[in-house]
Amino acid sequence: MKVLVINCGSSSLKYQLFDMRGETVLAKGLVERIGQEQGFITIFMANDDKIINKVTVEDHEQGIKMMFEQLIGKKYGIIREFNELTVIGHRIVHGGTSFNESVLINNNVKQIIKNLFLLAPLHNPPNLAGIECCEKIAPQVPQVAVFDTAFHQTIPPYAYHYGIAYEDFEQYGIRKYGFHGLSHRYVCMRAAEMLKKNIAKLKIISCHLGNGASISAISGGKSVETSMGLTPLEGLIMGTRSGDLDPAVIPFLIERKKLTAEEINDYLNKRCGVLGISGVSSDFRDIEAAAREGNKRATLAFDMFCYRAKKYIGAYTAVLNGVDMLIFTGGLGENSPQTRRNICSELDYLGYKVDGDKNSVMGQEAIISTDESRVKILVIPTKEELLIAKDAKQIINNI
Repeated sequence: MKVLVINCGSSSLKYQLFDMRGETVLAKGLVERIGQEQGFITIFMANDDKIINKVTVEDHEQGIKMMFEQLIGKKYGIIREFNELTVIGHRIVHGGTSFNESVLINNNVKQIIKNLFLLAPLHNPPNLAGIECCEKIAPQVPQVAVFDTAFHQTIPPYAYHYGIAYEDFEQYGIRKYGFHGLSHRYVCMRAAEMLKKNIAKLKIISCHLGNGASISAISGGKSVETSMGLTPLEGLIMGTRSGDLDPAVIPFLIERKKLTAEEINDYLNKRCGVLGISGVSSDFRDIEAAAREGNKRATLAFDMFCYRAKKYIGAYTAVLNGVDMLIFTGGLGENSPQTRRNICSELDYLGYKVDGDKNSVMGQEAIISTDESRVKILVIPTKEELLIAKDAKQIINNI
């Protein structure tokens, strides 16, 4: 069984082709700078060869055509024809309250994704474009939608409601939805496998840390709380996102800086976070490097990020009434020993103790807690695409 997984972003698309007999990756690729004058299309072969070509990609439909040309073309010969694909799985960012699991795509599913453009204007439109492009190019191949928000639909009402007038929740759907659900779901399942534990009996805090970052409290394999909210802006300080702040800051800035609603939204999402604080970069690798060289604003940005993460871990320890596992994942969580060390420092009272030598690991699965730590602390590289492929395979097998 061959499953193609597609993740369409606002100006890019990523894909992986899996052979599900051994859950192996046959090829993966990336189309970048869609809609810009100069784009790139990259394919990574199973033997780790990488081919990069400069191209002009006008829209997502053209990008998906190029993707299929790579997969089916004689030059690379990964598959011979569309019929070799059993199913195509799509990562969809926002499913609202309509989806608490992955589903086979039909017209009703597409309409709901479209209805949610208002809540995810940067993500759901290209997600839907990817689905419709595949329908045109390979209409005979069934498609499955896997939602980033679905995992968090188990969060209880007292945790997902905001302190706003209830009629505004009813009319506009203003509530916490949460994101990074695929990543949190994958790593908590993988952690249980690694330690040979029954996930139904585990209390886990999962930290997906990168340019976008979120922390989730997971009880019995189900999300009960998460840091992102109505949008991915809530929660931790991120690469360019402000994270939590006093709501009164928004009208204050609008008045003082003479901003429109669109401009304040752009400011909070693209000009704040560690970029805005440091003045250096939105890339945490640059922030850490600048801090080591004595840049005070970079040091402040890094300390603020770690402090916010520590606060969430402490809060979620209370939410769960104790924790069995703490997981670090995402580009920063997987590859920054300093970040993990700083976040876990002074949490030993709650049972979190990092082993300095074990914590040196980067980009691979490991247990980094000391032997006497009450909480097992793990590093687990996330595999969202594999989870999408598994969901797609299961849905097709159950038809």
